Amino acid sequence: MTKHEFLIIGSGPGGYTAAIRAAQLGYDVAIVEKENSLGGVCLNWGCIPTKSLLQSASVYHNIKKADTFGITVKDVKFDFNKIIERSRNVVEKLANGISGLMKKNKIKVYHGTAKLLGNATVEITDHSNKITSITSTHIVIAAGSQAKSIPGIDFDNNIVWNAKNAMMPNKFPESLLIIGSGAIGIEFASFYNTFGTQVTMVELKDNILPLEDHEVSECMHNILSNKGIKIHTNSSITKLEKCNNYAKVQISDTIDLQVDNIILAVGIIPNSSNIGLENTKIKTDNAGFIITDKHCCTDEPRVYAIGDVAGSPCLAHKASHEAILCIENIAAGENKIPQHKVHTINKNNIPSCIFSIPQIASIGLTEHQAKHQGYNFKVGKFNANCSGKAVAIDEVEGFVKVIIDKSTGELLGAHMIGAEVTEMINGYIIGKQVEITDQDIISAIFPHPTLSEMIHEAVLSSNNESLNS
Repeated sequence: MTKHEFLIIGSGPGGYTAAIRAAQLGYDVAIVEKENSLGGVCLNWGCIPTKSLLQSASVYHNIKKADTFGITVKDVKFDFNKIIERSRNVVEKLANGISGLMKKNKIKVYHGTAKLLGNATVEITDHSNKITSITSTHIVIAAGSQAKSIPGIDFDNNIVWNAKNAMMPNKFPESLLIIGSGAIGIEFASFYNTFGTQVTMVELKDNILPLEDHEVSECMHNILSNKGIKIHTNSSITKLEKCNNYAKVQISDTIDLQVDNIILAVGIIPNSSNIGLENTKIKTDNAGFIITDKHCCTDEPRVYAIGDVAGSPCLAHKASHEAILCIENIAAGENKIPQHKVHTINKNNIPSCIFSIPQIASIGLTEHQAKHQGYNFKVGKFNANCSGKAVAIDEVEGFVKVIIDKSTGELLGAHMIGAEVTEMINGYIIGKQVEITDQDIISAIFPHPTLSEMIHEAVLSSNNESLNS
């Protein structure tokens, strides 16, 4: 029986990061991946390909408004197949990069499905049904998640799409219904709307982007509506009839609609089934997410869980950071690294980014959450149309909003919508991590003219000191 010091189940952002960090610390490491390509959903069918697709949409969007900048472009066209092809080439390049990192760090790669047998043993069944049994001192479950369906509406790879289908459609949809308005739904709405698809969105809750600050949600609702996207909140699908090449849908018993395709974007479920948890002491919550402590330990000795399979927030950067803290906690316990390297995650310091047009980014508490938790706070807000750089580049939609503790000056939350805010949020991320105050930000010098000046102006606004609004 083959033995390793670390066996990582899953090669997504959490899995491959855990494998590399363990190898860096001198451990004998193996990783098992059920798909042919490394990188998990994030690289192959999530974060990376969608960013490539959305970049194509952004370029097309900017070319169409070239006349604003005094540039005449005639007969602007797009080749949808080439847009898809480019996204797959990006994926292939980065997947090859991860394979190279595995070789560089001398990490053994197994392709197949893994099942825990208990007693530090894992059974791997490869694609030809050959079974390999492995024992490992430590086992890290980084099995990820998959798209959730809803009763009466199942993925069929034809009419009803998951994200993978939407990234490689068999035809370009002239009309599209998106069920769910979280990050995935909003990104696909932006992408397809930019290229001319008639997009309709249905959201069960009373506003789109229900996890975002209410002002961000309202702003995005208005922007999408102005682009021709039809949005139905407090709504659900009450009837669905699939035909040969389209679907007939009824929304909340009142609105009849015919669409080419439906994207179901209503969340995820963890890949915790069929991996042998029943052979261990590992516990899951009611939704199937593996229960861990602050160091990613499960109830089974020397078995850990990180990333989506271990619960919210289900974000790639949360998974990769959990990978580091998990491995370093183990290594510190075995005197491989100093104890001071051990740390835990403050979930309030995990940022969220949505790469729609315009982009959305946030960290910390929303205004509603701050009220609910009893904080005495102040709010600052700076609109993009007051930024010299935003006006110069014609990106005047959106704003930056901050929530500041009145008594301490602590940054409780920051919420942005607009151009390049997924990059700008990093300023507030570092600020929250080192617990800077509003006065620290106010006393900093920001370069002019930049979009990042809005970080400064929003905090100034919380003190009624904004200079440009």
